[in-house]
Amino acid sequence: MQLERNLGKQTAKRYRWGNSQKIAPYVFVLPFLLSFAVFFAYPLLHAGVMSFQEVLPGQVSFVGLDNYQKLWNEDFGAALYNSSRYTIWTLILLIPVPMVLAVLLNSKCMPWSNFFRSTLFIPALTSVVVAGVVFRLIFGELDGALMNRVLHMFGISSQRWLYSSSLGMFALLVLAGWRWIGINILYFLSALQSIPHELYEAAEIDGAGRLRKFTRITVPLLKPITIYVVTITIYGGLSMFTESYMLWAGKPSPQNIGLTIVGYIYQQGFQYFNLGFGSAVGITLLGITLLVSLLQLTLTGMFKKER
Repeated sequence: MQLERNLGKQTAKRYRWGNSQKIAPYVFVLPFLLSFAVFFAYPLLHAGVMSFQEVLPGQVSFVGLDNYQKLWNEDFGAALYNSSRYTIWTLILLIPVPMVLAVLLNSKCMPWSNFFRSTLFIPALTSVVVAGVVFRLIFGELDGALMNRVLHMFGISSQRWLYSSSLGMFALLVLAGWRWIGINILYFLSALQSIPHELYEAAEIDGAGRLRKFTRITVPLLKPITIYVVTITIYGGLSMFTESYMLWAGKPSPQNIGLTIVGYIYQQGFQYFNLGFGSAVGITLLGITLLVSLLQLTLTGMFKKER
């Protein structure tokens, strides 16, 4: 009997611990904390330490700030310029265009809106590797390439798309637009569903037209989702690698016109096995991304306290 009482007390104690309101939150967040520590915090800390080292086969030595001093070179400057230009152009392309298309698809006057929603989302389901190969063929330099055949229809001679800085950037932007516009449309569509229809009815009573309703009601109320889309677009622009890698078939682009910061990390770390310098480039990219994101969130008023 005494043994049964002890077992009953132990079971009740374990039950209380398992159902404690103080312990339960930590149990729920424990999987995230473990995955964050293993797959993000530890690699980031290790990369930070490695950025001050020279890592050679069987030999590791601290070199101080030498890796960061080596950043001031022509290749890193080209990678930073290309990534910055790509990010700016994707912001111009992937914010207003999806917003306008989402408003059109959300309109009751739009026929086949569900068909267009699903059609525009299909590119996001396509592998970026496959998309990169297809777009490399589309923007080929031969006369039979699709883009050159389109130019021939307007009397324009064939172009070497992937050998020019401006044309290569155009190819990257077309690929980005084809792949990500549908995703951003869904973001804006979900936000449009939460705008009360009574606001538009009141604006119509006051005589407001479509443009005025769009600028005075839709755009201001879409601000939270717009800030989110801007943030992920900045991150996606600065971290772009696979698209450029596939367009130039994994080979160095002419005069580094397709070299990005992440591509430079891959080149230094995995092709030249210069892990210390590659880690320094990665830490620098992290700092640039954090700085740009903080600046963007500050300018958009996300850190202001609501009164």
